[in-house]
Amino acid sequence: MSVPTIRDVRAFTTRGGGADYHDQSGYHWIDDHIATPMARYPEYRQSRQSFGINVLGTLLVEIEASDGTVGFALTTAGEIGAFIVERHLSRFLIGRKITEIEKIWDQMFNATLYYGRKGVVLNAISVVDLALWDLLGKVRQEPVHALLGGPVRDELMFYATGTRPDLAKQLGFIGGKLPLLHGPAEGDEGLKKNIAKLEDMRSKVGDDFWLMYDCWMSLDVNYATRLAHKANEVGLKWIEECLPPDDYWGYAELKRNVPKGMLVTTGEHEATRWGFRMLLEMGCCDIIQPDVNWCGGITELIKISALADAHGALVVPHGSSVYSYHFVITRHNSPFTEIIMTAPHADKVLPAFTPLLLDEPIPVNGRMKASALDRPGFGVRLNPEMELHRPYPRA
Repeated sequence: MSVPTIRDVRAFTTRGGGADYHDQSGYHWIDDHIATPMARYPEYRQSRQSFGINVLGTLLVEIEASDGTVGFALTTAGEIGAFIVERHLSRFLIGRKITEIEKIWDQMFNATLYYGRKGVVLNAISVVDLALWDLLGKVRQEPVHALLGGPVRDELMFYATGTRPDLAKQLGFIGGKLPLLHGPAEGDEGLKKNIAKLEDMRSKVGDDFWLMYDCWMSLDVNYATRLAHKANEVGLKWIEECLPPDDYWGYAELKRNVPKGMLVTTGEHEATRWGFRMLLEMGCCDIIQPDVNWCGGITELIKISALADAHGALVVPHGSSVYSYHFVITRHNSPFTEIIMTAPHADKVLPAFTPLLLDEPIPVNGRMKASALDRPGFGVRLNPEMELHRPYPRA
């Protein structure tokens, strides 16, 4: 049986319709006074949209095989990513066998080294890679997790990220991760409010439920150290992404500074095996949190995870729904995973990429059976009612 080749690559952006949870028109906890690197400026403190977290929008890539099968995936890269995919990366795909995923990744990465390595370029490479895995699974009529070696456990366990860990406990999750609301620019008063919020949630969830703080690159080592020690008295399990992603030295210092037993986690905005090698070899963290839609896709996440395993570190990907679920279920050093509560008040479990995707599975009582991931590819469909725009079609 001949292996299909790739005959077309198409890059689309979304226009409205709630396709990006960072682009909310009304109230949403994810955009409500969250500590950020821009919070040092009062005019950009209340809303992340105010400084442009939503400007890129969603990039969706379709890859069509010679037998007519179409694989697709999405990421955050917008029109910039669409240009990169259509005008640059597509040359490494057209005419290739759909099984040449490793070679295609290597050529995309090396061809973009002079202007890439991280950020939007890696997002674009990631989404192409994920679309290739989706395509291969559909052609072979197998889920992506089967292509990766199959499940090592019968179900996934989840913690929930949102402003209501108390509700997350009621919904069956193993823990709740809060967004940090006040950064260094708000001084000691802000620090007190952060601890008060944590104390309030601890009183509601009891002593055994995990509570974590997501600091979204907003702190310095001094503030993060003070926060860690005060939060330790309230039983904080881990402190996440406190510093800018490239401050490996700061992370190493912070890990030395935190109270014994508290975990330091990071990696949401890191990319490739080289970035994670720095985190691991410099002793920066206990858990790495790559986002498969940003770090280089499944092909690169395989390497990142193997490297972490050799260092005795856990890999708990940043919430990216089916694109990480299929990976986590196949790895012993990924014992649980994240779901971001996309409901505006974090009070119910919704699919992460609704309404863009259909058939996206969600956990029930904080768990998801491996069998929920048994459809071919990543097991999701594109919602035909979503408005798509193809800004840079190839000539």
